[in-house]
Amino acid sequence: MYFFYIDESGTRDPEVTGTKANGTAFTKDHLYVLTAVSLFEGRWQRFDREIANLKLEFSDHLRRTKGLKFDLADCEVKSTWLRLPELRKRESAFLAALTPDDLTRLSELYYAQLQTHHMRVFSVVVDKRKLRDHVDEHILHRKAYELLLERIEHYLAEFHPKHNAVVVMDDTDKTINRGVAMKHAFFQREGNANVIFRHIIEYPFFTDSKLSNGIQMADLCGYNVYRAFRNKDFDYPFFKRMLPQMYISQQTPEEKLDGLKVFPDDSELLSFARDGWKRFKTQRPANIGGP
Repeated sequence: MYFFYIDESGTRDPEVTGTKANGTAFTKDHLYVLTAVSLFEGRWQRFDREIANLKLEFSDHLRRTKGLKFDLADCEVKSTWLRLPELRKRESAFLAALTPDDLTRLSELYYAQLQTHHMRVFSVVVDKRKLRDHVDEHILHRKAYELLLERIEHYLAEFHPKHNAVVVMDDTDKTINRGVAMKHAFFQREGNANVIFRHIIEYPFFTDSKLSNGIQMADLCGYNVYRAFRNKDFDYPFFKRMLPQMYISQQTPEEKLDGLKVFPDDSELLSFARDGWKRFKTQRPANIGGP
């Protein structure tokens, strides 16, 4: 069995423009990214323990040197908190108390797990500028989830046909959760226009990201995808670092990066992704995106 941890970057708001109280128009975020990372059940304990042990080491040091007390639920890692000092200070007393070297060490440990545990990355990038007028936040999220499940199903069918998948997601909104669960159940019964879902079992498991290092990993990876596409920078270092871990099928043309989906198909970001992937392949690592 495989766990697939899912998290989002960007906003679910499908509108790309807004109007201020004084009538001035402004531009909203035009991207929504939903990302999954895989983890084989037999590797879960080691993956979780390595990260938890470092958090506990830092927590113990802060208790002894500064009198600060943190449990694991206080030690959540989010990309925004790592990157933005003011937000880190406001949202995470634990991360704010760490030194820059400690933050780097913690971040590096997360990224090291991708290769150590052969974790694969899957991501859907939604260009909200190209969505139809009827799309609301619920339709947007469910469509991204459907496209992400397609990638997961293809990966398991190709490389791990005897294994099943359990989806683990951050518990953020009951209405969104219910819509995703109902869509998930429908896919299990009926499939969709492209795929019969034979390997994805049960309903999504919604849990608090504070105690899920897998969801925190998905958060870090998801931001890297979001950042690369927002800035149209395929060479963004953290994105390139995780790119070899993305799912690549051995049954499709080499120019296709199967673990990354841009939606809709008429988005200019599709050609950006294809061109970036072609350039990256000139330095292609061995065993990229495989089983």
